[in-house]
Amino acid sequence: MNKNKPYTSFEEIDRDLKRLQLMSEISKEELKLSYNHVKDSVTPSKLFGSVLGGVATSSLVLKLLAPVASFGVSKLMSSFDKKKKKK
Repeated sequence: MNKNKPYTSFEEIDRDLKRLQLMSEISKEELKLSYNHVKDSVTPSKLFGSVLGGVATSSLVLKLLAPVASFGVSKLMSSFDKKKKKK
């Protein structure tokens, strides 16, 4: 379906018009499906669940990293204490 296509018959024109009409209908249906998918995925319960899941994941990460951070801070503090005692 070239924009500047020379048509030799009305049948060719009708065929291209029908194809364009079908393509337009398909695009509209795809848009409706996308809209419904977004609408279904952005419900208050799903948003709340996502927030809770993120908070739960964050608290798990904090629980896992707390001992590592504590160890690092204690090593850092002992390093500073050693430097102070040398002075």
